[in-house]
Amino acid sequence: MKKIRILNNEEIQQKTRRIAYQIVEDNYDESELILIGIKPNGYEYAEQLKKEIEAIDGLKVVLVELSLNKSKPLEEEIKLHLGKKSLDNKAVIVVDDVANTGKTLYYALKPVMEFLPKKVQAAVLVDRQHKLFPVSPDFVGLSLSTTMQEHIRVEFDGKGKSAAYLT
Repeated sequence: MKKIRILNNEEIQQKTRRIAYQIVEDNYDESELILIGIKPNGYEYAEQLKKEIEAIDGLKVVLVELSLNKSKPLEEEIKLHLGKKSLDNKAVIVVDDVANTGKTLYYALKPVMEFLPKKVQAAVLVDRQHKLFPVSPDFVGLSLSTTMQEHIRVEFDGKGKSAAYLT
């Protein structure tokens, strides 16, 4: 299978910084943001976004982990690891690495709906634009039209060698 790099580490950092600025601008009146990272890669990407947002602004950013079975979301419990934190009246941003059909973002919203957030947005590094569910990200690093047979894979290594590939 041929693997084509579509984003290198520097490009990922640049796009992450741009998304962080967009998030700060869109949430200028908030005192706190809740980033919900979808495990595994969405959470890693949310960690990067959190660092960038905090570097831009003194805005308090709370990082929350969400676990779900991406291929069969109803077969296992969707877990939002909040502790005693509430999402009521908060600005919430659901974060994932790649948006394909919108299914993962759609099901990630299920535990969020148990609260009354002020607003809910979504951020992804790469959007494939093959929406089958009525969810589209608000913040996108790269929009890419692909065939249904092609796949995007993002690899985060934390050591400056992160990359996104088209296979």
